[in-house]
Amino acid sequence: MNKFVEEFVKKSSGLTKPDRIIWIDGSKAQIDALRKEACSTGEMTKLNEDLLPECYLHRTAVNDVARVEDRTFICTAKKENAGPTNNWKESKEAYAMLEPIYDGAMKGRTMYVIPYSMGAVGSKFSKIGVELTDSIYVVLNMVIMTRVGQNVLDELGESSDFVRGLHAKADIDAEKRYICHFPEDNTIMSVNSGYGGNVLLGKKCFALRIASCLGRDEGWLAEHMLILGLEKPNGEVKYIAAAFPSACGKTNLAMLIPPKEFAEKGYKIHTVGDDIAWIRKGKDGRLYAINPENGFFGVAPGTNEKSNPNALASTKQGTIFTNVVHNLENNTVWWEGLDKNPPKNAIDWKGNPWSGDSEVKGAHPNSRFTAPAINCPCISDEFENPEGVPLSAIIFGGRRAQTTPLVYEATDWANGVFVGSIMASETTAAATGAVGVVRRDPMAMLPFCGYHMGDYFKHWLEVGEATEKQPKFFNVNWFRTDDEGNFLWPGFGDNMRVLDWIIRRCEGTVDAVSTPIGNVPNPKDINLEGTNMTEADIANLLTVDKALWKKEAEGIGEFYKKFGEQLPKQLATELDKLNNNLK
Repeated sequence: MNKFVEEFVKKSSGLTKPDRIIWIDGSKAQIDALRKEACSTGEMTKLNEDLLPECYLHRTAVNDVARVEDRTFICTAKKENAGPTNNWKESKEAYAMLEPIYDGAMKGRTMYVIPYSMGAVGSKFSKIGVELTDSIYVVLNMVIMTRVGQNVLDELGESSDFVRGLHAKADIDAEKRYICHFPEDNTIMSVNSGYGGNVLLGKKCFALRIASCLGRDEGWLAEHMLILGLEKPNGEVKYIAAAFPSACGKTNLAMLIPPKEFAEKGYKIHTVGDDIAWIRKGKDGRLYAINPENGFFGVAPGTNEKSNPNALASTKQGTIFTNVVHNLENNTVWWEGLDKNPPKNAIDWKGNPWSGDSEVKGAHPNSRFTAPAINCPCISDEFENPEGVPLSAIIFGGRRAQTTPLVYEATDWANGVFVGSIMASETTAAATGAVGVVRRDPMAMLPFCGYHMGDYFKHWLEVGEATEKQPKFFNVNWFRTDDEGNFLWPGFGDNMRVLDWIIRRCEGTVDAVSTPIGNVPNPKDINLEGTNMTEADIANLLTVDKALWKKEAEGIGEFYKKFGEQLPKQLATELDKLNNNLK
């Protein structure tokens, strides 16, 4: 037994006082027994074995249905280490605050010890974690989302290099709910939640907040990015990593199905990851990326045969559904946007009787599926490659109605980091406040960067300086509209047409047009075969309105003030360049 793991378990169990401790070895017999136990207590419901083999339904408490940013903290010795974009607590104060909440929180319960690997076990990219939890739901989700088992402890050996995670459901008390990260101690503490995003500590907590700090210290990047492989008709595969804020089609792009005209020629998309990328330099001077996860934690509503058939197919076996509708007619699940045939005899996400005629929604808008990545029909053959995949391009994107063109290319690495740092989306619904408000989300990492974001930008610049064969940077915007608010670009599978141009730019086989913000395509170079669109339509999508961009530059300047003297000088220079270009 690793003495550091043993010490962590001993100290944590002494505080939380569970009735018993079970070590998770990842064996089928143990997992089956835990599933059976969860069903016997009502924590989970076994679904139709013929239609959804090895699938289960779970409901969280109604006050516990999403990530809680205002209860999520970066805990460090000094406030400046966390930076201006994170909620901060001083480490010692945070531990002192948490201790009485955890004290006896597992009395009458079982503590499960989950040794897990983020990334393929044994890969130089991979990192090991140990999560302690009193939730079978967490155990079964972690088995899907990470690599769990005795082989992880074997790989760890006698090392102390693992991330410690302590989760206790406690009373699911929203007033005492905390998700605290201690990057200086490689520790995560989550209490009073049972919702996946707060309690599957390998996901955003480890894979982004803690890993971003590890990457800073060790010279690599932990990013909120999908990874896909684009296979060309000659069989060659080029890999792209892409970052998008929420509601910008990230999972759809990761699992894109090419338009018929492309598919018939032999183009294919291979999914490496839908959410997180760990990126580091390879021996050949290129950047390589892995997906540290082993499954998909996807939003259910809106996922259907048309919007994302590959994601839907991924849920057909071995999946845990959370806060969706339980269809009693055939013991399956349903959610808004799945199809137009809601069940007449069902139970909603709160556990109440429900039918398709009900005025309230049956599934929570943030209801989820936890599905094994191996289920995905377009999963890449390189998914388990311990060396990762070489990146040709890095894409940033947002939701902008007017300002940003369909696609543009950054001029170099520093300009690419600038483009990522100014990423923004506009609010789309009154529920989120005023419509059209620009919200900056650099690299889609605003909620997930574990340290000062000014230093994070600096780290990006340093990684570029150390990389001999840099990928190219691009920005995309699928959401440009006309004056009536109608989308000008069809999106979904047709985004392949833009990816095709991006790869050709990386290969140097197509030219571009210089603009004040970067390089855009010649309209004739976007393949429109099979669409109703014209080159004039593309030209309209690629326009750069100087007046709008002057206003944008003002907003960027205001945003940059947040970072004070820790904003890298290169980014201030890039903003000056933009302003000069717009004159």
